[in-house]
Amino acid sequence: MNAIAISDLTVAYDGHPAVHHFSGSFERGSLTAIVGPNGAGKSSLLAAVMGRLRPAAGQVRIAEDLRGRIAWLPQQAEIERSFPISVFDLIALGHWGRSGAFRGLDHGQREAVMEALDSVGLNGFERRSIGELSAGQFQRVLFARLLLQDAPVILLDEPFNAIDARTTADLLALVHRWHAESRTIVAVLHDLEQVRAHFDRTLLLARRCVAWGPTTEALQPENLAKARQMAEAWDDHAPPCREAA
Repeated sequence: MNAIAISDLTVAYDGHPAVHHFSGSFERGSLTAIVGPNGAGKSSLLAAVMGRLRPAAGQVRIAEDLRGRIAWLPQQAEIERSFPISVFDLIALGHWGRSGAFRGLDHGQREAVMEALDSVGLNGFERRSIGELSAGQFQRVLFARLLLQDAPVILLDEPFNAIDARTTADLLALVHRWHAESRTIVAVLHDLEQVRAHFDRTLLLARRCVAWGPTTEALQPENLAKARQMAEAWDDHAPPCREAA
């Protein structure tokens, strides 16, 4: 059974498609990497699934029992690090879906925040401002917030970009834990060796789907070459697509 089904999806900016006529589905409990050249539409696809980008055409269908139960980790560059909030309070935002934005935390919820901190190796960091953290520490905090969200579907946009190897290994262990719990996980990644080692399914995207299936098959050299050729053929100065306008 599918968690997310996508039908003939086009996502565009000013009439120029970032994702073009894309169809496919993510099965429940699957662990999928999305890879492709720069500008391939990987982040745009996730944003469309989250409802943050309105499709120019086509649709995204979320299984009825999963609607409103998707956790999303954006790229770090999209998050304002100068906002004056503590590590504890940022992680506690993971409770909002169940407790609301303006209700205080009960004892159990506070304990859950501390347990999440411990799970990502940041015990004792709860009072620090997020502006004091390194990139790796901040990414651990964001993963701790995901732990509190306890969502059956988790979307990760470049979760291991510009962080150290130790942090990457620890966070990958969390990803495997979620997969073992039968959660549906989709991650935009760049490191193909990392994908081969840790993700059993891969979507190779170049605005259109190039390959999608078992990682060893999707990342065959001929598929990677085709994705590069498609990227090199893009013309960002072409007239807007009429379907996407």
